[in-house]
Amino acid sequence: MKMKIKAVKYFEKGFHAQGFAFGGEDGMEHFDNNVKYRASLQNYVIDTGDDVILVDTGLPKETPGAVWDGKAHSYMGRWIEDYVSALRTAGYDPSQVTKIILTHKHSDHSGEIRSFPNAKFYVNRVELETDEVKALKDHPGLTPVDFTDGPYYNFTRSQIIAPGVRMIPAPGHTYGNSIVIAEDEGLFYMLHGDISYTDEAIYADKLSIVYDDIYMTRSTQNTIREFIRNHPTVYCGTHTPLGYENLEAKRVMDLDNPPKTIWPSEDYFVQKEGTGKYICSICGYVYDPAEHDGVAFDNLPEDWKCPRCKQGKEKFNKA
Repeated sequence: MKMKIKAVKYFEKGFHAQGFAFGGEDGMEHFDNNVKYRASLQNYVIDTGDDVILVDTGLPKETPGAVWDGKAHSYMGRWIEDYVSALRTAGYDPSQVTKIILTHKHSDHSGEIRSFPNAKFYVNRVELETDEVKALKDHPGLTPVDFTDGPYYNFTRSQIIAPGVRMIPAPGHTYGNSIVIAEDEGLFYMLHGDISYTDEAIYADKLSIVYDDIYMTRSTQNTIREFIRNHPTVYCGTHTPLGYENLEAKRVMDLDNPPKTIWPSEDYFVQKEGTGKYICSICGYVYDPAEHDGVAFDNLPEDWKCPRCKQGKEKFNKA
């Protein structure tokens, strides 16, 4: 059977400001934050014929939708449907899933772990030391990954998950971050979590402002760009509709010839009243004043950090 790769689409019509997507090394202030790139949320499913493999498991369905307040530098967009429903829309029931690869700990990648009690989970052992994936530590299908299957082209380590499917360490965004490369009919499908938030950043060789270690992030991006230059790669991200557009068109990335950017349309920027709750655009943490002695988000100190991913207040959107 020919391998099938599909996107599991569950958020749409978001955006990333240029400084958010490009400013990791130079600083947000060196970019034009009036320039905004389209954003979405999707994960991926690989059907090899013998295995149905998920790459990440989406946000928890209880996560409130976000609304744009006119200020946020990254806005995840609006729910299309919950992750499990989106998986069914893509043609798969949770009971069919045999293996799940988590690229990293953040809840937009690990949020529906509970929906797959019978699947085997592959997680970089480094990431298992974090609180965000503690739900996996007692999961009967947990398989910590140590990347013992040797080099893969210019990547020094890898783990074979299924024939034609490899998990590869890509630290920086988080210390245990990983990518997946699936080979099919002469193409290399690079399924990644947050190597970049928009393809424009990888073309421009810029890093986002979200990372655990900037030096690891730079080294990982250098290695990924070298791979892309030497292999016909379909680059499939989580936070831009270019991820599934590239997949559906089998569009090979040419780093020297970036495609023309499609800009967000006016309906991306609809401002609405919020609930008083705020949601982190990086990890999905929800700040609810009722759980913090009634302290409104706007009244938190300016140096307050997300308790989960340690990002600042400016990374939060109204819920």
